[in-house]
Amino acid sequence: MSRDIDATPENWQDLIRPNADGLVPVIVQEATSREVLMLAWMDVEAVRRTLDTRRATYWSRSRQEYWVKGETSGHVQHVRSLSLDCDADALLLSVDQTGPACHTNTPTCFTGRTISAD
Repeated sequence: MSRDIDATPENWQDLIRPNADGLVPVIVQEATSREVLMLAWMDVEAVRRTLDTRRATYWSRSRQEYWVKGETSGHVQHVRSLSLDCDADALLLSVDQTGPACHTNTPTCFTGRTISAD
């Protein structure tokens, strides 16, 4: 059941609802174009780091470590806003993207990967 959520710097940790692994999916959207860039994962600590630094910080499920987007590639995501969905179990991260968003060097993680619905 959805509910109204008013997240503040003081209460967001009480509102967010991670999955059984302690993670929340994050949809990353370019702030100006509104293009969906990627899907990633955060835990509460990654959210805290992201809010503190204004740089997108994620939890890598494969490497089991935190990573700051662009730390090695230079393709940085500067955070504009972070929103909870209606059930507080997913996040929408609005960013200013520098360079390609995908590790494959494509503009988005969805570039050239269309599955036809025809």
